Amino acid sequence: MLCAIHQRLNAVLVGAAMSVATLSAVPVMAQTTLNLSDVLPESNFMVANAMRFAEEVKAATNGEVVIAVKAGGSMGFKGPDQLTAVRDGLVEMADINISQQVGVDPLFGVEGIPFLVSSMDELKKYHGFVRPVYEELAAKNNQKILYVVPSPAQYLYLNVLADDIEDLKGIPVRGADKNTVDVVTAMGMAGVAMPWGELIPALASGRVKGVATSATSGVDGKFWEFMDYIYPTNHTWGSNMVTVNLDVWNTLTSEQQKAIEETAARLEPEFWDVSRDGDVASIKAMADQGMTVVEIPETLRAAMVERAMPLQADFVTRVPAAAPIVEAFKAAK
Repeated sequence: MLCAIHQRLNAVLVGAAMSVATLSAVPVMAQTTLNLSDVLPESNFMVANAMRFAEEVKAATNGEVVIAVKAGGSMGFKGPDQLTAVRDGLVEMADINISQQVGVDPLFGVEGIPFLVSSMDELKKYHGFVRPVYEELAAKNNQKILYVVPSPAQYLYLNVLADDIEDLKGIPVRGADKNTVDVVTAMGMAGVAMPWGELIPALASGRVKGVATSATSGVDGKFWEFMDYIYPTNHTWGSNMVTVNLDVWNTLTSEQQKAIEETAARLEPEFWDVSRDGDVASIKAMADQGMTVVEIPETLRAAMVERAMPLQADFVTRVPAAAPIVEAFKAAK
Protein backbone atom coordinates (compact mmCIF):
# COMPACT_ATOMS: atom_id res chain seq x y z
CA MET A 1 0.00 0.00 0.00
CA LEU A 2 2.73 2.44 0.97
CA CYS A 3 4.69 1.51 -2.14
CA ALA A 4 1.71 2.30 -4.32
CA ILE A 5 1.29 5.67 -2.63
CA HIS A 6 4.97 6.47 -3.12
CA GLN A 7 4.77 5.48 -6.75
CA ARG A 8 1.78 7.76 -7.34
CA LEU A 9 3.48 10.62 -5.48
CA ASN A 10 6.65 10.22 -7.53
CA ALA A 11 4.60 10.24 -10.71
CA VAL A 12 2.91 13.49 -9.67
CA LEU A 13 6.25 15.10 -8.81
CA VAL A 14 7.83 14.00 -12.09
CA GLY A 15 4.82 15.30 -14.01
CA ALA A 16 5.00 18.63 -12.23
CA ALA A 17 8.69 18.90 -12.92
CA MET A 18 8.12 18.16 -16.59
CA SER A 19 5.41 20.83 -16.74
CA VAL A 20 7.74 23.40 -15.22
CA ALA A 21 10.45 22.42 -17.66
CA THR A 22 8.01 22.71 -20.55
CA LEU A 23 6.87 26.17 -19.43
CA SER A 24 10.47 27.27 -19.01
CA ALA A 25 11.19 26.19 -22.56
CA VAL A 26 8.45 28.47 -23.98
CA PRO A 27 10.14 31.68 -25.18
CA VAL A 28 8.92 34.82 -23.44
CA MET A 29 8.87 37.85 -25.74
CA ALA A 30 10.45 40.82 -23.99
CA GLN A 31 8.55 44.11 -24.00
CA THR A 32 10.35 47.02 -25.65
CA THR A 33 9.55 50.49 -24.32
CA LEU A 34 10.34 53.50 -26.47
CA ASN A 35 10.14 57.03 -25.08
CA LEU A 36 8.69 59.62 -27.46
CA SER A 37 9.68 63.19 -26.67
CA ASP A 38 7.15 65.93 -27.46
CA VAL A 39 7.56 69.60 -26.56
CA LEU A 40 3.88 70.36 -27.10
CA PRO A 41 1.34 70.27 -24.24
CA GLU A 42 -0.96 67.28 -23.81
CA SER A 43 -3.89 69.37 -25.04
CA ASN A 44 -2.32 69.75 -28.50
CA PHE A 45 -3.70 67.57 -31.28
CA MET A 46 -0.18 66.49 -32.28
CA VAL A 47 0.25 64.92 -28.84
CA ALA A 48 -3.19 63.32 -29.09
CA ASN A 49 -2.12 61.84 -32.43
CA ALA A 50 1.07 60.49 -30.89
CA MET A 51 -0.85 58.93 -28.02
CA ARG A 52 -3.27 57.24 -30.38
CA PHE A 53 -0.37 55.99 -32.48
CA ALA A 54 1.21 54.57 -29.33
CA GLU A 55 -2.00 52.77 -28.38
CA GLU A 56 -2.39 51.24 -31.82
CA VAL A 57 1.25 50.19 -32.04
CA LYS A 58 0.91 48.38 -28.75
CA ALA A 59 -2.15 46.55 -30.07
CA ALA A 60 -0.56 45.80 -33.44
CA THR A 61 2.53 44.31 -31.80
CA ASN A 62 0.55 42.39 -29.18
CA GLY A 63 2.09 44.49 -26.45
CA GLU A 64 5.65 43.78 -27.52
CA VAL A 65 6.39 47.46 -28.37
CA VAL A 66 5.18 50.16 -26.00
CA ILE A 67 5.60 53.83 -26.91
CA ALA A 68 5.60 56.16 -23.90
CA VAL A 69 4.65 59.68 -25.01
CA LYS A 70 6.40 62.34 -22.91
CA ALA A 71 4.61 65.64 -23.59
CA GLY A 72 5.20 69.22 -22.53
CA GLY A 73 8.97 69.07 -22.94
CA SER A 74 9.23 66.75 -19.95
CA MET A 75 12.26 65.00 -21.47
CA GLY A 76 14.19 68.26 -21.19
CA PHE A 77 14.57 69.00 -24.90
CA LYS A 78 13.44 72.16 -26.67
CA GLY A 79 11.90 72.07 -30.14
CA PRO A 80 15.12 72.71 -32.10
CA ASP A 81 16.86 69.96 -30.06
CA GLN A 82 14.48 67.14 -30.96
CA LEU A 83 16.17 65.92 -34.15
CA THR A 84 19.64 65.76 -32.66
CA ALA A 85 18.30 64.16 -29.48
CA VAL A 86 16.96 61.24 -31.52
CA ARG A 87 20.05 61.20 -33.74
CA ASP A 88 22.38 60.89 -30.77
CA GLY A 89 20.25 58.32 -28.97
CA LEU A 90 19.31 60.61 -26.09
CA VAL A 91 15.70 59.56 -26.66
CA GLU A 92 14.32 56.75 -28.81
CA MET A 93 11.61 58.74 -30.60
CA ALA A 94 10.35 62.31 -30.98
CA ASP A 95 7.56 64.39 -32.45
CA ILE A 96 9.63 66.96 -34.33
CA ASN A 97 8.71 70.37 -35.73
CA ILE A 98 10.46 69.99 -39.09
CA SER A 99 11.10 73.65 -39.83
CA GLN A 100 12.84 74.11 -36.49
CA GLN A 101 15.61 71.79 -37.68
CA VAL A 102 17.07 74.22 -40.25
CA GLY A 103 20.14 74.59 -38.04
CA VAL A 104 20.94 70.95 -38.80
CA ASP A 105 20.13 71.27 -42.51
CA PRO A 106 18.55 74.35 -44.15
CA LEU A 107 16.60 72.09 -46.52
CA PHE A 108 14.31 71.29 -43.60
CA GLY A 109 12.86 74.75 -44.23
CA VAL A 110 11.59 73.98 -47.72
CA GLU A 111 8.01 73.64 -46.53
CA GLY A 112 8.01 77.13 -45.06
CA ILE A 113 8.70 79.11 -48.22
CA PRO A 114 6.24 82.03 -47.95
CA PHE A 115 3.04 82.06 -49.97
CA LEU A 116 4.13 79.05 -52.06
CA VAL A 117 1.31 76.77 -50.87
CA SER A 118 -2.18 78.21 -50.52
CA SER A 119 -4.18 75.37 -48.95
CA MET A 120 -3.89 71.99 -47.25
CA ASP A 121 -4.94 70.31 -50.49
CA GLU A 122 -2.00 71.97 -52.23
CA LEU A 123 0.20 71.03 -49.30
CA LYS A 124 -0.65 67.37 -49.83
CA LYS A 125 0.59 67.69 -53.42
CA TYR A 126 3.70 69.49 -52.23
CA HIS A 127 4.45 66.66 -49.83
CA GLY A 128 4.72 64.38 -52.83
CA PHE A 129 7.90 66.30 -53.61
CA VAL A 130 9.22 67.13 -50.12
CA ARG A 131 8.52 63.85 -48.29
CA PRO A 132 11.33 61.94 -50.05
CA VAL A 133 13.68 64.79 -49.15
CA TYR A 134 12.66 64.62 -45.49
CA GLU A 135 13.14 60.84 -45.53
CA GLU A 136 16.67 61.25 -46.82
CA LEU A 137 17.53 63.98 -44.32
CA ALA A 138 16.15 61.87 -41.47
CA ALA A 139 18.25 58.88 -42.52
CA LYS A 140 21.36 61.09 -42.61
CA ASN A 141 20.55 61.95 -39.00
CA ASN A 142 20.23 58.32 -37.89
CA GLN A 143 16.46 58.12 -37.80
CA LYS A 144 13.43 56.91 -39.68
CA ILE A 145 10.23 58.87 -40.28
CA LEU A 146 7.11 57.01 -39.23
CA TYR A 147 4.51 59.65 -40.11
CA VAL A 148 4.22 63.34 -40.98
CA VAL A 149 1.33 65.65 -40.06
CA PRO A 150 0.98 69.34 -40.97
CA SER A 151 0.03 72.10 -38.61
CA PRO A 152 -3.20 73.79 -39.66
CA ALA A 153 -3.32 77.06 -41.58
CA GLN A 154 -1.15 79.84 -40.20
CA TYR A 155 -2.37 83.05 -38.61
CA LEU A 156 -0.96 86.30 -37.30
CA TYR A 157 -2.09 87.24 -33.78
CA LEU A 158 -1.87 90.91 -32.85
CA ASN A 159 -3.32 93.64 -30.63
CA VAL A 160 -3.41 96.04 -33.57
CA LEU A 161 -6.29 96.36 -36.02
CA ALA A 162 -4.38 97.11 -39.21
CA ASP A 163 -5.70 98.53 -42.46
CA ASP A 164 -2.32 99.34 -43.96
CA ILE A 165 1.02 97.55 -44.00
CA GLU A 166 2.58 100.47 -42.12
CA ASP A 167 0.31 99.72 -39.15
CA LEU A 168 2.41 96.57 -38.55
CA LYS A 169 5.75 98.32 -38.50
CA GLY A 170 8.11 97.31 -35.71
CA ILE A 171 5.75 95.02 -33.77
CA PRO A 172 7.81 92.23 -32.14
CA VAL A 173 6.27 88.98 -33.38
CA ARG A 174 7.31 85.49 -32.39
CA GLY A 175 7.96 82.81 -35.02
CA ALA A 176 8.79 79.18 -34.32
CA ASP A 177 11.50 79.04 -36.99
CA LYS A 178 13.75 81.19 -39.16
CA ASN A 179 11.43 81.06 -42.18
CA THR A 180 8.51 82.47 -40.22
CA VAL A 181 10.69 85.11 -38.61
CA ASP A 182 11.96 86.16 -42.04
CA VAL A 183 8.38 86.43 -43.37
CA VAL A 184 7.06 88.63 -40.57
CA THR A 185 10.21 90.76 -40.71
CA ALA A 186 9.76 91.24 -44.46
CA MET A 187 6.26 92.49 -43.79
CA GLY A 188 7.70 95.20 -41.54
CA MET A 189 7.37 93.57 -38.14
CA ALA A 190 10.26 92.62 -35.88
CA GLY A 191 10.47 88.83 -36.07
CA VAL A 192 11.71 86.97 -32.99
CA ALA A 193 12.69 83.27 -33.16
CA MET A 194 11.53 81.60 -29.98
CA PRO A 195 10.75 78.04 -28.81
CA TRP A 196 7.21 77.39 -27.59
CA GLY A 197 8.32 76.95 -24.00
CA GLU A 198 9.51 80.58 -23.83
CA LEU A 199 6.52 82.16 -25.57
CA ILE A 200 3.97 82.67 -22.79
CA PRO A 201 6.42 84.41 -20.42
CA ALA A 202 7.53 86.60 -23.35
CA LEU A 203 3.92 87.59 -24.09
CA ALA A 204 3.29 88.28 -20.42
CA SER A 205 6.37 90.50 -20.16
CA GLY A 206 5.76 92.29 -23.46
CA ARG A 207 8.98 91.01 -25.00
CA VAL A 208 6.83 89.94 -27.92
CA LYS A 209 3.45 91.49 -28.79
CA GLY A 210 2.35 89.19 -31.57
CA VAL A 211 2.64 85.60 -32.70
CA ALA A 212 2.65 83.86 -36.09
CA THR A 213 1.38 80.32 -35.66
CA SER A 214 -1.58 77.97 -36.08
CA ALA A 215 -5.01 78.17 -34.48
CA THR A 216 -4.46 75.07 -32.36
CA SER A 217 -1.38 76.66 -30.84
CA GLY A 218 -3.43 79.79 -30.23
CA VAL A 219 -5.78 77.78 -28.04
CA ASP A 220 -2.89 75.99 -26.32
CA GLY A 221 -1.37 79.34 -25.41
CA LYS A 222 -4.69 80.99 -24.46
CA PHE A 223 -3.78 83.87 -26.75
CA TRP A 224 -6.97 85.73 -25.81
CA GLU A 225 -5.22 86.63 -22.57
CA PHE A 226 -2.65 88.65 -24.53
CA MET A 227 -4.04 89.59 -27.96
CA ASP A 228 -7.32 90.62 -29.58
CA TYR A 229 -7.06 89.99 -33.34
CA ILE A 230 -6.56 86.95 -35.56
CA TYR A 231 -5.33 87.56 -39.12
CA PRO A 232 -5.77 84.54 -41.48
CA THR A 233 -2.59 85.25 -43.43
CA ASN A 234 -1.80 81.61 -44.31
CA HIS A 235 1.69 82.90 -44.99
CA THR A 236 3.56 79.62 -44.65
CA TRP A 237 3.17 75.95 -43.74
CA GLY A 238 4.91 73.57 -41.41
CA SER A 239 4.66 69.95 -40.37
CA ASN A 240 5.72 67.65 -37.59
CA MET A 241 7.34 64.28 -38.14
CA VAL A 242 7.44 61.41 -35.69
CA THR A 243 10.76 59.61 -36.00
CA VAL A 244 12.58 56.71 -34.38
CA ASN A 245 16.31 56.28 -33.87
CA LEU A 246 17.64 53.84 -36.49
CA ASP A 247 19.80 51.93 -34.00
CA VAL A 248 16.70 51.33 -31.89
CA TRP A 249 14.59 50.54 -34.96
CA ASN A 250 17.06 47.87 -36.05
CA THR A 251 16.73 46.06 -32.72
CA LEU A 252 13.04 45.39 -33.45
CA THR A 253 11.98 42.24 -35.25
CA SER A 254 10.89 42.46 -38.87
CA GLU A 255 7.34 41.60 -37.75
CA GLN A 256 7.34 44.47 -35.24
CA GLN A 257 8.73 46.90 -37.81
CA LYS A 258 6.07 45.90 -40.34
CA ALA A 259 3.29 46.31 -37.78
CA ILE A 260 4.53 49.78 -36.82
CA GLU A 261 4.93 50.92 -40.43
CA GLU A 262 1.47 49.68 -41.38
CA THR A 263 -0.05 51.41 -38.35
CA ALA A 264 1.65 54.69 -39.23
CA ALA A 265 0.57 54.50 -42.88
CA ARG A 266 -3.03 53.80 -41.89
CA LEU A 267 -3.25 56.59 -39.32
CA GLU A 268 -1.43 59.39 -41.16
CA PRO A 269 -4.40 60.38 -43.40
CA GLU A 270 -6.63 60.44 -40.32
CA PHE A 271 -4.14 62.67 -38.53
CA TRP A 272 -4.30 65.12 -41.45
CA ASP A 273 -8.07 65.27 -40.98
CA VAL A 274 -7.54 65.93 -37.27
CA SER A 275 -5.39 68.91 -38.25
CA ARG A 276 -8.11 70.31 -40.53
CA ASP A 277 -10.81 69.84 -37.90
CA GLY A 278 -8.60 71.28 -35.19
CA ASP A 279 -8.17 74.49 -37.17
CA VAL A 280 -11.91 75.12 -37.39
CA ALA A 281 -12.58 74.20 -33.77
CA SER A 282 -9.70 76.31 -32.48
CA ILE A 283 -10.76 79.45 -34.35
CA LYS A 284 -14.24 79.06 -32.86
CA ALA A 285 -12.79 78.55 -29.37
CA MET A 286 -10.74 81.74 -29.61
CA ALA A 287 -13.67 83.70 -31.02
CA ASP A 288 -15.78 82.46 -28.11
CA GLN A 289 -13.15 83.92 -25.80
CA GLY A 290 -13.56 87.34 -27.42
CA MET A 291 -10.91 87.36 -30.12
CA THR A 292 -11.84 88.78 -33.54
CA VAL A 293 -11.01 87.14 -36.85
CA VAL A 294 -9.99 89.99 -39.14
CA GLU A 295 -11.05 90.09 -42.77
CA ILE A 296 -7.76 91.27 -44.23
CA PRO A 297 -8.24 94.13 -46.73
CA GLU A 298 -7.12 93.13 -50.23
CA THR A 299 -4.64 96.00 -50.34
CA LEU A 300 -3.06 94.87 -47.08
CA ARG A 301 -2.86 91.22 -48.18
CA ALA A 302 -1.32 92.25 -51.50
CA ALA A 303 1.29 94.31 -49.67
CA MET A 304 2.08 91.38 -47.36
CA VAL A 305 2.60 89.04 -50.31
CA GLU A 306 4.61 91.56 -52.29
CA ARG A 307 7.02 92.16 -49.42
CA ALA A 308 7.44 88.46 -48.72
CA MET A 309 7.85 87.25 -52.31
CA PRO A 310 11.60 88.01 -52.54
CA LEU A 311 12.09 85.44 -49.77
CA GLN A 312 11.13 82.67 -52.20
CA ALA A 313 14.05 83.57 -54.47
CA ASP A 314 16.33 84.16 -51.49
CA PHE A 315 15.57 80.70 -50.07
CA VAL A 316 16.33 78.92 -53.33
CA THR A 317 19.55 80.92 -53.72
CA ARG A 318 20.60 80.10 -50.16
CA VAL A 319 19.49 76.46 -50.40
CA PRO A 320 20.09 75.38 -54.02
CA ALA A 321 18.81 71.86 -53.34
CA ALA A 322 15.36 73.38 -52.91
CA ALA A 323 15.20 74.67 -56.50
CA PRO A 324 14.16 71.42 -58.23
CA ILE A 325 11.58 70.72 -55.53
CA VAL A 326 9.94 74.14 -55.86
CA GLU A 327 10.08 74.09 -59.65
CA ALA A 328 8.54 70.62 -59.87
CA PHE A 329 5.73 71.63 -57.52
CA LYS A 330 4.96 74.84 -59.41
CA ALA A 331 4.90 72.92 -62.69
CA ALA A 332 2.42 70.44 -61.22
CA LYS A 333 0.04 73.08 -59.78
